[in-house]
Amino acid sequence: MKKLQMLLIVMTLLGAMVSMNAQRTVVKVYPRHGTVVTKISRPKVIVHKNVRFHFANGVWYRARGKNYVVCAAPLGIKVRNLPRGNKIVHVNGRKLYKYKGIWYKKKGRGYVVVTV
Repeated sequence: MKKLQMLLIVMTLLGAMVSMNAQRTVVKVYPRHGTVVTKISRPKVIVHKNVRFHFANGVWYRARGKNYVVCAAPLGIKVRNLPRGNKIVHVNGRKLYKYKGIWYKKKGRGYVVVTV
């Protein structure tokens, strides 16, 4: 009888652990503006209104010395490709793309940052 009780307790605990893991979701969040990083992987340099921006993994940066500072996505800036994981959303009859809280609209062969 003790073995049966112990087995039921172990099974209950394992079931609870499995259900807790099943409820986890991964949310891609844009880093806080002003965050300073020393390196970014393979950034694309884009000049917009005579300002150099660096775009890597869906995050926008501005260079400050040897470091990079996370900044807001400049409205109207155009990128050729969006990172994997972007979501297609229809807003007021418009087809938009959302990635890490930034909205893009397809324009020609690229995507433009827009507000919603």
